[in-house]
Amino acid sequence: MGLLDFLSAFFGVIYFAAWSVSFYPQPMLNLRRKSTSGTTVDFPLINTLGFTAYLTSNMAFYYSPLIRAQYAARYKGLTPTVKFNDIAFAAHGLLLSAITTSQYFYARAWGFAPSMGSRPSRFILSIFFGCVVGAVIIILVILGSPDRDNTREGVSSWIWLDAIYAISYVKLLITLIKYTPQVIVNYRNRSTQGWSILQILLDFTGGILSIAQQSIDSYLQRDWSGITGNPVKFALGNVSMIYDLVFMTQHYVLYRNADGKPQEGESLLREDEEIRI
Repeated sequence: MGLLDFLSAFFGVIYFAAWSVSFYPQPMLNLRRKSTSGTTVDFPLINTLGFTAYLTSNMAFYYSPLIRAQYAARYKGLTPTVKFNDIAFAAHGLLLSAITTSQYFYARAWGFAPSMGSRPSRFILSIFFGCVVGAVIIILVILGSPDRDNTREGVSSWIWLDAIYAISYVKLLITLIKYTPQVIVNYRNRSTQGWSILQILLDFTGGILSIAQQSIDSYLQRDWSGITGNPVKFALGNVSMIYDLVFMTQHYVLYRNADGKPQEGESLLREDEEIRI
């Protein structure tokens, strides 16, 4: 194993660990506070759909002989850059996102105080159902394509690889918007209380290493289609890091040590009960 191969494997392990651990601080903070106040269900809800799509596409790229053959035909014999740690990460993210979502929808079962953020916004619900309907439509179109199982080069009609890309783009779209509701909540509250900054720091670390690993893999293949052929993985790191920088600015600069303002139907925790992660 050469140095670059070692670095690719090492970065893969570390980014998998950082991104995986980043799912724990928020539900643990909710548990310790016995409340989800200061946050919104929009993020974990849409994240659950996103990781469902991400897991599906990663498993197809990694396990399906048909998808891998169609990928090779389209990208000059190359193989997808998806690794097993990508699949493990997606499965873990799906599980933790679903658990966190349940803390909002089933607050009483968790012993939490009522919170205004437990209702998903119309914007997020529109994205949620729009993505599902869009993916179903693409799959129906491909089912009607006579070349859907074709693995030859230069096929211009719809094939199953396009369905996997459509599903993967669901994750990409969700990554573009999933943090927006929480950014707005922090802005309106003038505080990041209730929102775990530790998950953001871990996410930022994982994003840097994910992009580094994919760049190394593409360099070793001497072809940057390792990135263009898997744009979702590349975009995940970049877009998430932009949001991470916004959250870090809110937490450490704009609203540093801010308690925020009480919301209707809620009261902020007393100072001696505040827990910041």
